[in-house]
Amino acid sequence: MRLCVNIDHFATMREARGGLEPDPVTAAQLCELYGAEGIVCHLREDRRHINDRDLRLLRETVKTKLDLEMAITDEILQIAIETLPDLVTLVPEKRKELTTESGLDVIREGEKVAHAIRLLHENDIEVSLFVDPLDEQIEAAAEAGADIIEIHTGEFANARSEEEMLEQLDRIKAAAAYAKTLDLGVNAGHGINYVNIRYITAIREIDELSIGHALIARAMFVGLPKAVEDMLQRVRGF
Repeated sequence: MRLCVNIDHFATMREARGGLEPDPVTAAQLCELYGAEGIVCHLREDRRHINDRDLRLLRETVKTKLDLEMAITDEILQIAIETLPDLVTLVPEKRKELTTESGLDVIREGEKVAHAIRLLHENDIEVSLFVDPLDEQIEAAAEAGADIIEIHTGEFANARSEEEMLEQLDRIKAAAAYAKTLDLGVNAGHGINYVNIRYITAIREIDELSIGHALIARAMFVGLPKAVEDMLQRVRGF
C-alpha cells in the first residue's frame, strides 16, 4: 500500500493571508524526501487553494507521482492536458462545500465522464474516479474506461458509532474487492487519520491512500517530516 499526500491545505493556509507562505510546492518536496510515494493536489475552479502556478511548479518538481484532482470542466481538462500529471482523479465539485462531500455520480454523468477519460487517455494520462463504495458506481466507472477508482471513505471516517463505522468498513471492503474483479486499480481517501487508518490498511485490495488533512494537522505540532514518517509507519504496518 502506498501513501500519497494531499498538499492542498498548505495552500489554504497561504491564501488565508494572501501571501507566499507556506508554499505547497516546498511542502511536496519535503513529503517526497521523507517517503511519500505521490503528491495529490486539487485545482478547483475557484482556485481557493492550489492555483495554476502551484500546479505548474509541482509538475516540474514532483519526482514520484503527481495526482491532479479536478472537476470535469473544459477549462480544467485543458490545463490537465497541458500539464500532463501522472494521474487525474475526477471528482465532483460544489462551490460552497468545505471539502469534497461525496463520490462522483458516474451513472448519471456517464457520457461526460467517458468523454473526459478519452481526452485524458489520448494524452497518456491515467484516470481515477472518486466514487462512493457502491457496486453500481464502480461498474459504471469501469464501463466509462477508468483505470482506477478512489473509494470515498468519508462516511466511514465520520461514523458516530462503532456499529456504523464497521458497517461502512464492510462497504469499503466489498467495493475494493469488486473493483479488482473488474481489473481496476483501487485507491482510497477522505477523512483517513492516524487512528482509523488501521482498519483501512487491513484491506489488501487497496493499492494506495490519499491523505491530507490529518497529516497536515499533525505536522503543525510535530513537523512535516515526522508527520509523514508516522503515517508511513501506519500505512506499512510497522
